Amino acid sequence: MQSFQGKTAVITGGAGGIGMAFADRCAGEGMNLVLADIEEAALQRAVAHFEAQGQAVLGVVTDTMDKDSLANLLQQAARRFAKVHLLFNNAGVVNGGAPKPIWEVPEVDWRWVLGVNLYGVLHGLQVFVPHMLAHGEQCHIVNTASIAAFIPANGPYGVSKYGVVTISEALAQGLAAANANIGASVLCPGFVNTQIGDAERNRPDAYDNPDNPERKGLGIEALMSGSKPPEELASQVFEAIRSDQFYILPHSGWDDMVRDHAAAIVAREGPYVFDIEAQIARGLRGEDV
Repeated sequence: MQSFQGKTAVITGGAGGIGMAFADRCAGEGMNLVLADIEEAALQRAVAHFEAQGQAVLGVVTDTMDKDSLANLLQQAARRFAKVHLLFNNAGVVNGGAPKPIWEVPEVDWRWVLGVNLYGVLHGLQVFVPHMLAHGEQCHIVNTASIAAFIPANGPYGVSKYGVVTISEALAQGLAAANANIGASVLCPGFVNTQIGDAERNRPDAYDNPDNPERKGLGIEALMSGSKPPEELASQVFEAIRSDQFYILPHSGWDDMVRDHAAAIVAREGPYVFDIEAQIARGLRGEDV
C-alpha cells in the first residue's frame, strides 16, 4: 500500500500506546481515523486530541472479545467514512499478578487474554476482510503480535501472540490465493514504552481473578519507560506497509533468540529455554530489545 491520503484507518487499542502512535502517524499521512478502545475515558481524550488538530476522527468504544462489537465498529466506520483501507488489529492485554506454572494459571486469565489478543484479531479479520474485498481498493492489515510469541513460559500472553503470528500467516496466504488487493503484516515488537504492563485496569469484572483481587499489573514500569518510543515503532511499521513487508520485527536485539528457538526446533531439542535477564544484561539499547 503506497497511497494513504484521504483513506481511512481503523485502529483497535487506539486510545493509547502503540495504537495512539499509529493514529498520529496515520493523521500525518492524511488519513481519516477510526479509534476503537474499551477504555472510554481514554478514547474520549484521544478523539479530543485529534479534533483539536482539525483531524477527521471517530471514536467507537469496542470490546474486541465480542465479534458483534467489531461488527458495530465497521458499521460506524462505514457510516462516517464509507470505506476502510488500513486495519490495525492492535488491542492487547497481559495478565498481571505473581507468575504461576502453566497448569495453575486461572481459567479467567486464559479466557481474558486469549479473548482480547487472539480472538480480537480473528474477529477483526472476519469482520473487515469481507468489507475490504467488496470495495476492492488497495488495503493493508497489520496484526500486532509480540516477540513473546517465541519465548517459552510466557503463559496466556505468549500463547495468544504465537496464535496471532500463525493467524497472520494464514491470512497472507489466503489473500494471495484470492488475488486480493490487500497486504498483510504481523508486528512482533519487543519492549515498547506503553502501559500494557498495567492492562489489569481494563479487565472485565466477569473475568476477575480471585488470586489477584487488587488487579496488580506486572510492575515493569521502569523497564518500559526506557524502551522503544511507540512513535519510532509506528514509523518502522509504515515503512513495512509501504514495502509490503510481512514479518515486522523492529527490535534487532531479539534476533538471536528467534534464530536459536527455530534452531532448537529443527534440531529436535527442547524445550527451548530462554533467559530474559541474560538478554537484558547484554547491554543492548532500549530500542533494540
